Amino acid sequence: MNRREALRLLAAASVLPVAAPNLLALRKARALLAATEAPRTLSPHQFATVKTIAEMILPKTETPGAADVGATEFIDLILTEWYGDDERSVFLKGVDEVDVRSQALFGKTFVESPTPQQSEILIELGEKMVEETQARGEGMHHSRRAQQSSHRSFYPMLRNLTLTAYYTSEAGATQELQFDMIPGRFDGCVQIAPAPAPKEGSSQQ
Repeated sequence: MNRREALRLLAAASVLPVAAPNLLALRKARALLAATEAPRTLSPHQFATVKTIAEMILPKTETPGAADVGATEFIDLILTEWYGDDERSVFLKGVDEVDVRSQALFGKTFVESPTPQQSEILIELGEKMVEETQARGEGMHHSRRAQQSSHRSFYPMLRNLTLTAYYTSEAGATQELQFDMIPGRFDGCVQIAPAPAPKEGSSQQ
């Protein structure tokens, strides 16, 4: 599997449900991308904004959070090497608009705002995402191209990339999904009792 194939798997997973049967291939692809350099698409401030939002989506509890598995580095990688210009532009514009909204409401950037104010903005983004999803689902007459544009808004893109980054990481796959490479129990050396001898006079088939 080459680097581009690895990116194809990871990017495709960002718009598909991540299920256990796909995790082996995705984790193998992720391993090929482990040696990622510093962010190349997100500016330092954008990186901090995305990292903060990603950690709010998947915070650290008794299991690792989004920041612990390098979700923001993953997002920057997909933005840089897989997303087209249009998708990248939508994402970066969305990141900047988070700050515009935060400045208008609180007079501070998103990362400078306290957690309750950050949560308020994320609630707005989530409500907008739900409204867009419902609007797309109202008519079954929508073209296939229109349906495929479901992730062309910033927050759904960020949310899906964050989830993909998390659940294709070792921590997300093993601790959250409890994915097991060899499920169940394997006993390699089990003694098997000999079969009982046939009773006298019984027929054997």
